[in-house]
Amino acid sequence: MPVVVHIPGYVREFTGGRSRVPLPGAPGTVGEALAALWALHPGVRDRVVTEQGEVRPHVNVFVGTESIRATRGLATPLPRDAEVSIIPAISGG
Repeated sequence: MPVVVHIPGYVREFTGGRSRVPLPGAPGTVGEALAALWALHPGVRDRVVTEQGEVRPHVNVFVGTESIRATRGLATPLPRDAEVSIIPAISGG
């Protein structure tokens, strides 16, 4: 099974309405998986990462149930059948 990226509603307009995007090949890290996603759907990139290529503060990226902020960030290794989720942060006051 390929690596799959779960897409949040606010960026689905850039994926043709798709909530799940299977990635070609076998990306070895989260960064490689996101680069493959950008190649397929370039409009998603600016909504997820900054101009410096870092995950935006109001966006969370998970591999399974583990936040990449608690692991190795974009260098987090991916198992062959990983599920990567892009989730907007919820805040309030």
